[in-house]
Order: sequence, then C-alpha cells, then structure tokens
Amino acid sequence: MSRTADAPPRHRFTVLIPARLASSRLPDKPLADIAGLPMVVRVAQRAAASAATRVVVATDAPRIQQACAGHGVEAILTRADHASGSDRLAEACVQLGLDGDDVVVNVQGDEPLIDPALIDAVAGLLPARPGASMGTAAHPVGSLDDYNNPNVVKVVRDAQGFAHYFSRAPIPFARDHAGVAWWEGGRQQAAAPGVAGLAGFAPLRHVGIYSYRAAFLRAFPALAPAPTEVLEALEQLRALWHGHRIAVHVTEHAPGPGVDTPQDLERVRRLLA
Repeated sequence: MSRTADAPPRHRFTVLIPARLASSRLPDKPLADIAGLPMVVRVAQRAAASAATRVVVATDAPRIQQACAGHGVEAILTRADHASGSDRLAEACVQLGLDGDDVVVNVQGDEPLIDPALIDAVAGLLPARPGASMGTAAHPVGSLDDYNNPNVVKVVRDAQGFAHYFSRAPIPFARDHAGVAWWEGGRQQAAAPGVAGLAGFAPLRHVGIYSYRAAFLRAFPALAPAPTEVLEALEQLRALWHGHRIAVHVTEHAPGPGVDTPQDLERVRRLLA
C-alpha cells in the first residue's frame, strides 16, 4: 500500500496498536470481519502505509496474535490485566526495547479508516517540539450539537500549539454567546452582535491518536491518577496534571469513522465493500 503523506517525515517512529477481545458493545471487536480481513489487520495495513519504520499490534489474546500472523502483521502478547491501553503500550515498549526519545504512535485498533498522513503528522510533533512528552490531533468542531455533546472531547491549545486542557464540556465556553455556534462568525452575527471577531477560532474536537517519547510512555503508568482525569474520564489529563506538555496537530478534516458499535461496524463495512 502506498504512503499518502506528501512528504514523509525524516524521523523514525514505531506504531503500536493496542487490541483486546473484551468489549461491552462489540464482542471480539478486533477480529470483526471487514471486507474479508479482521479489523485489527486493516488498521495495521493503514498504519503500514505511513512512514512508520515498524507497526506492531500489542494484544492480550493469542487469537488476535494468530490472526495478525496469518496476514503478515507483527503482534506481541502482553499481560491480560492491564487497566488501560497506555499500560499495555508501556509493556510493549519494554518488550520491544524502545526507550529514551524513541517515538511511539498509538493508533487505536478500531480505526480501520485512519489516514496514514495523520499518523505521520502526529509522529512528527515530538521531533519538532523538544519540550513535549506527547502529541495528539484535533479538528474544528462542525456543529453546535457536537460542541455540546459530552461524548465529543474538546481541547484548547495555547499560542505554541500545546494543549491547555481537554474536556467533555463545551470549551472554550463563550460566555456572551452561549447557545449559538459563535465560531461561525458572520452567519451568527445578527443573533449575537460582536461574534464575527471569533470567526476562525473554532473549538477543537480531539482525535484519539497519540505520539509519545518512549521513556515517558514507559513511566506513565506509575504516575498518580489526576483528579481531573477521574472527573472527566480522560487519561491524557494525567500528563497535564503532572506538568507534561502535549503538542496538538490541527487537521481541517475529521478522520474516518471508528468502530464502537455494531452500527459503526456495518457503516465501515459498506464503505469498504
């Protein structure tokens, strides 16, 4: 499969794909058939079309490892008792000997339509930002419903492109323009005078892809959970709480749909049929 990035980054990075069988809404999700291939294999193939030097599935299930091996995808077995995907990736870093400033990109195992160019962009954040421990991505929120939806995670960046905060709440909250899509500027100006000056400063929807320095990823599970992390149910807030910086790449386009439910799976099957 050819790479889609216009100019592949000049740094080396490894893509790790955490995959486990347990799923409350879609049992055996990584092995779900999508146009003749297990979903986790499709994800790995998309990742292999990036500039990654290595793509590895980290799983707790021999069935997933065997399915990957049957399609030429490297997979390693990790412990079954990990509390989160980042814990699984930390163990994978140890098994693979990744440490120091080695760059690791976490691609979720339920993103069979992920854009390889997005993987490259997120991987490139850390070599360009020596002060960052992590990188991630976001895109402009497209509707007032998404802005207000607690299942749509938002992020606010600072002037250097680092994350201020992530939240399920509508942030930044436009005090004087509540109830309107204030970022759409001219169209909303009649309903909210003065809002046109905010056009172009759309709220950002977080995209769940991460890059890490391997040394940080190996140490991350030992950090105490943050109160904000517990309240928001957002693990990335632990990094901010402990003073680590997260660089955020902004893409203009929303990524392809992920797979969380049987309905999502049927939609992706139709797209790839």
